[in-house]
Amino acid sequence: MSSKTERNDRRSGKKPAFGNRPEGPRDKGQKSAPQGFGGRDDAPRPPRAPDRSKSDADNFLWGRHPVLAALANPARRGTGRLLATAERAAEIEEGKLANGHKIEVVEVQALTRMLPPGAVHQGLAFKVQPLEGVSLDELADPAQGIIVMLDQLTDPQNVGAIFRSALAFGARGIIVQDRHAPALAGALAKAAVGATERLPHARVTNLSRALERLADLGWRAVGLDGTGEQTLEEALDRQPTVLVMGSEGDGIRRLVAEHCDVLAKIPMPGGFESLNVSNAAAVALYEAARAQRG
Repeated sequence: MSSKTERNDRRSGKKPAFGNRPEGPRDKGQKSAPQGFGGRDDAPRPPRAPDRSKSDADNFLWGRHPVLAALANPARRGTGRLLATAERAAEIEEGKLANGHKIEVVEVQALTRMLPPGAVHQGLAFKVQPLEGVSLDELADPAQGIIVMLDQLTDPQNVGAIFRSALAFGARGIIVQDRHAPALAGALAKAAVGATERLPHARVTNLSRALERLADLGWRAVGLDGTGEQTLEEALDRQPTVLVMGSEGDGIRRLVAEHCDVLAKIPMPGGFESLNVSNAAAVALYEAARAQRG
């Protein structure tokens, strides 16, 4: 199908060729329907107390898989503070896994106190600086395979799980919006089980402009949206594909959706129309990887 024509039609006000989209409130700024994501209560919430552990969470990796993946990442060489219990320190030294990092041996209780409440550290923690990521062109040129774009997903567990699935299904990398994405550390890195250290990511200021640049490079954008006229199986093909995932509660924002070449839905014959966004991403990545194989 002609992605350039469809994008131009949308910008000029013509009806998009990929299917009938709802009019009325949607055209006045209503966000697209989230595909399979659990909605959130729109009722006002009481103000939350400041999270004093957030800064610590943004600067720490914890757990065996995230820390060992970070130690193996060349971008981490010579940086960070590696903390380990005596048992874990012996394991790292025996396996020669430190890669030049000095190990500080600490007691379990002391390590637990350094980390946010509830952090399952497994005797390992690594105080680090955030990964810088790569540029959009570095990630996307040449156009080949699958990229995942996250439109203002904020839940660290969901983003971490999507990194894990994206790595498992062979995606090229992940694109996030600079000001509306959690740090790739803490609970997010724990949920990703080391994938944040192995899968490239790019931070961009404006997702719509990023989609325009991706189109120029030869990528086709498929947005997951419950209002999509096509199923994922119908929408996906062997072209280089950007899978655009909307936020946990609102789905893809209107302007981002308008820059997608097609909006597609996951058919749910079981009658239950809600999936967690990370589960929906795993389904989409599987289907996209299968389509890439032809």
